[in-house]
Amino acid sequence: MHNRDAVFLEDLCPKLRDRCWRQSIHNFTNKKCIYCGNKSESIDHIIPCSKGGLSITENCVPACLSCNGTKTDNEVFSWYRQQIFYDPRRAMAIRAWLDGDLRLAIRLLQWAEPKNIKMEKALHKSQKINFDFKTAA
Repeated sequence: MHNRDAVFLEDLCPKLRDRCWRQSIHNFTNKKCIYCGNKSESIDHIIPCSKGGLSITENCVPACLSCNGTKTDNEVFSWYRQQIFYDPRRAMAIRAWLDGDLRLAIRLLQWAEPKNIKMEKALHKSQKINFDFKTAA
């Protein structure tokens, strides 16, 4: 039996293929909104469908309900520059995503939210230290 002879479940059930596609988009950003960094709950079209945007990976990004609702069908970069959570690194990530360079977009998003390793190490050390305070008599 050859691979081309096989019937895949996604071919029989388009909804399953769509669900897997949506989950993969959320997984690219660790289920975080590409605009603000909060938990992503929806998919937003960078170029809105009403303005000719397609439902393809390069045009669909994970977004929280708040960002998706306030952006509506506005042009993404003019809308994003007006937000209080505007971050130029995220703006570059959105541009890279739109250009189809998902690897660069993910790197830029990681750069926008660096993990403070020194702070994490300090927290872990402080949890291990047992502080004994003596009260003045």
